[in-house]
Parts: sequence; structure tokens; C-alpha cells
Amino acid sequence: MTNLSLDASPPRTRSSLWLNALSARFGQQSRTLRRALKTVAIVVGLLLMALVVTVPLDLYAQCFFALACFAAMLVIRKIPGRISVLALVTLSLLASLRYMYWRLTSTLDFDNWLDSLLGYGLIVAEFYTLIVIVLGYVQTAWPLHRKPVIMPSDSSQWPTVDVFIPSYNEALSIVKLTIFAAQSIDWPRDKLRVYVLDDGRREDFREFCEQIGVGYLTRENNYHAKAGNLNEALKSTDGEYIAMFDADHVPTRSFLQVAMGWFLKDSKLAMLQTPHFFFSPDPFEKNLDTFRSVPNEGELFYGLLQDGNDLWNATFFCGSCAVLRRSSLLEIGGVATETVTEDAHTALKLNRAGYNTAYLAIPQAAGLATESLSRHVAQRIRWARGMAQIFRTDNPLLGKGLSIGQRLCYANSMLHFFYGLPRLVFLTAPLAYLLFGAEVMHASALMITAYVLPHLAHASLTNSRIQGRFRHSFWNEVYEAVLAWYIMGPVLMALINPKFGGFNVTDKGGVVEEKFFDWTLARPYIVLLTLNAVVFTLGIYSLYQLGLEQRCDHPDHHHQHGLDDLQHHHHQRRDCGGQRDPPGAH
Repeated sequence: MTNLSLDASPPRTRSSLWLNALSARFGQQSRTLRRALKTVAIVVGLLLMALVVTVPLDLYAQCFFALACFAAMLVIRKIPGRISVLALVTLSLLASLRYMYWRLTSTLDFDNWLDSLLGYGLIVAEFYTLIVIVLGYVQTAWPLHRKPVIMPSDSSQWPTVDVFIPSYNEALSIVKLTIFAAQSIDWPRDKLRVYVLDDGRREDFREFCEQIGVGYLTRENNYHAKAGNLNEALKSTDGEYIAMFDADHVPTRSFLQVAMGWFLKDSKLAMLQTPHFFFSPDPFEKNLDTFRSVPNEGELFYGLLQDGNDLWNATFFCGSCAVLRRSSLLEIGGVATETVTEDAHTALKLNRAGYNTAYLAIPQAAGLATESLSRHVAQRIRWARGMAQIFRTDNPLLGKGLSIGQRLCYANSMLHFFYGLPRLVFLTAPLAYLLFGAEVMHASALMITAYVLPHLAHASLTNSRIQGRFRHSFWNEVYEAVLAWYIMGPVLMALINPKFGGFNVTDKGGVVEEKFFDWTLARPYIVLLTLNAVVFTLGIYSLYQLGLEQRCDHPDHHHQHGLDDLQHHHHQRRDCGGQRDPPGAH
């Protein structure tokens, strides 16, 4: 028996080796086959989409196609899960791409230079909107929803952390809350050090920090503003990690327990961001009485966009409520100083260097929102100008070190702040037609409706499904419409000259108690609304005059577009006898 077993052993060994090799080869071929099939499926899908997008349809066929897609969307919207979201995105892309293809091939036949100028301006604004819609789907269709990693039970394995609290002009009464909260963070006392970085060089801050045993750091100048302040502090500290909080952001005790686990799990993780949560209303929320009842401007970013960015390893550093690995930060030269949005630029540099970034959608600090509309607008202007500076000087679509997903996420976040000019184009397009008779779109009203309604409806309802509780479509339009005028100039100037302008500090130090109206900031919109109201009224009057003209049944009647119709209508009325028909005459 023993001999038989020994004699039979080699064949079984050779057989198992042969089977293992065959299985490995088959598995490799199977993976190759799956990749090939996936590639073929993608190519076929794109070809089919191109066919559907470009096939010419008459009015009735287009209406039938649009209604069929809309009915499918209504059914799919009721189905939970991410697959249904991807199906909605596909339908939305079909509708939007069909609209844009139709616009480019059928509506740009202009008769004069004014129509051409305004018409091409409108199509560029629409093309920008389409790009933002497509990139937005890439960014948000499948958020990661990262969960915290539990810290090791042995606290001796925990790293040292320096807490930086940069301040410039905030009142000590505001900063005290943040300092006390930072001291109370649940972390070994010998591994946690808190520093106030005072760019205001204030004696009362120094004395207070000495009294409570907190590090106080300052410098002789304010070169590079907040980024320079942080970089100077890096030279005087040595913690393995750095937690950063704005002067008004009060951290919870659990902040480091929640955030630090991922750094121990991922040695390539350079930055982890948590949400900015505000316990006071911003000017919009106060004046419109929407605080806590309607998602504010930032909830879409911290509730969904950052989670979507995290899927592509493209999480933004937001300057506060975050932890950074010191060694990684020093490798890229510290906090970026080339632009006024040093936080986002720093994250981009970390990703270019091959490091990972992460986002945990768990609020671990609370801060103050801007108190006045002027400060709110100034803060958004800085963000918009900084993003335009990055796009101009360190474009994520160019250069090395980024994946396709990272490039698209960064590009979309930067392109978002270019919305000022396109939005003003949309707000003033009716004026171009009614004031100057400019035909910016050469197509019948029915054809425009048949193409534009599916485009708008699918985009709106698909985004509503994706964004859910993080965004209210109407109030978002209000936010962006108000800011459009003010961010347009700084963005364009930053594209032309990235070094133009300086760093403006967002002054926060209180809570909005009363409603107020800023007439200075509202002036451009009062003018725009007045113009639209007047021209709309004149347009209605023009239609009324056209009705009188048709009653005359003049054989030589012809219709001219815009407000030029009014003079034409008066001539026609004189042809009818110079008097308006009395009521009931017909």
C-alpha cells in the first residue's frame, strides 16, 4: 500500500500542476476576454448613442421620441439604486446631446452681424452648460460614502498631531471657543499640541495663549496671507500630522478619533477632509427665512460633490476641518501660495505627486457663516478668482500625475465658477430679441420647444434624483443669479492675468440677527429686472398691436421682430383709419 501510494504520487502532482497552470491561463484569458467584451460594449454603446443623437427627425417624430424618453424617465425615477441613476443619466445625455446637435446643425443660419454675434454668444453659453452637466454626472453619479476606520486599541501606536488655528482679524472671544475645543480633543495629551497662528500680531492673543498653555506663533509680515502663515508654522513644529481649523470652526472631541484611522490604513493618504458645518444662517438664509428648511449653498458641495470626488481620489482640501500628513505636505513645498485658493491648489499638488486624498461626510466641527451679503459675495469672488487662477496656471487637464477621473473632477469644480458670464447671457437673451429684434436662434417656436424641453426636463429631474436633499433647484438659481454679476469680472481677469488682485480675508465674528437689504450690491439686478419687466410689457403690447393689425387684414402685412414692430403697427393702424376699433366692433 505504501509503495503504491508513493508510485502514484508523482502523476497526481504533475496533474495538479498542469491543472493549476491551465486554470491560471484560462483565468487570464477570461479576464482578457471580459476586458475585450467590456471595450466592445462601450464602443457599441457610444456608436448607438451617436446614431440616436444625430438621426434627423421631423417635428412629430421628435415630439414622439421626447415623450417616450420622458415616460421612461418617470418610470426609472421610481426605481431605487445606482443602476437606475445611471439609466437616468443616459437618457439625460441623449436629450441634451440631441438638443446641442440640432442647435449646431439647424439653428445658426444668421442674416446679419448682430444676429451672428448674439447667436454664437448664446450657443457658447449653452455649450458651457452642457459641459458642466456632463462633468457633473461624472462627479456625482456614484458617491463613495467612505466610513471611518477604527483606531488601534493601543494608543502608543497613535501618531503625534499638531492643531493649527490660523487667525488674522477675528475677535479673541470667537477664537477662544476654537482653542478650548481643540484642547479638549480626545487624543493622548503627550501627542497633541495646539498652536494659534496669529497673523494679526496681537498682544492679548499672546497673553491668553500663555495663560492656558497653548502654543503661540506669529511672523513679521503677512506674506502669502493664510498659506504663508501655515507654511511659517510648519518650520516651528514637528507633529507627524497637522489638523487645521479656521478661527471660528469649533471641533468636536471625536474629531481625530474619526479622521485618523484612514491615515494608519493608507500610507499614501496625504489629506482627509471633513464637512464645514455652520450653526448660523448666511445672508440668503436670513433674508429668505430658509435656514434649516432649505439646503444652503454649501450642502451640495459637502453633502454630495466631495463624496463624488472621493470616488475618483480627487477630494478637495477646504482649508479647515482637515488633517494633512506633514511629510507629504513638505514634499510638495508646503501649502500652495501661487493662488488665493491655496487649499484646493494644495490638494491638486498632492494628487499630482501621487498621494491620495479622502473625504468623510461626518461633520466634526461647526463654524460661523458670513454675516453680510457683501462679505458673502467677497468670499465667493475669492473662490472664483482662485479657481480661475489654478485653471490658468496649473490646469488639471494638462500636466502629469493625475488620472482621467481626477482631471475631470478638478476641471468641473473650476469650470463651475465660470458660470457668471453664461448666466448673464441667459438673463439678457430676451432683451436682445425684444430690444434689437435679434434672432439668436433660427427655428420655429414648436421646434425649439420640441428640443429644448426634453433637454431641460431630463437635466433637471436627473439632477434632482442625484442631488436629492442636498440641493433645492429654485434656491440654487437664486444663489447663482445673485453672484453671477460679481464673479464674472474677477474670473475673466484671473484668466487674463492670474497675478491680478490680492487676498481678501473673510471677516466673520457674529451671527446675523436681523434681515437687511444691501442696495449697493442689489443695484445691477434692480436695473436688470427693471429692464426685463419694461421690455416684457412692451412685448405684450407689441402682441396686442399685432392682433389689431391682423384685424385690419391688410394685404401687404408683414411682421418684423422685436420692438421695431411697434412703429410698424402704428402705421398699420393709421391704414385702418387712424383710430382704434371700439369694443365689440367685430
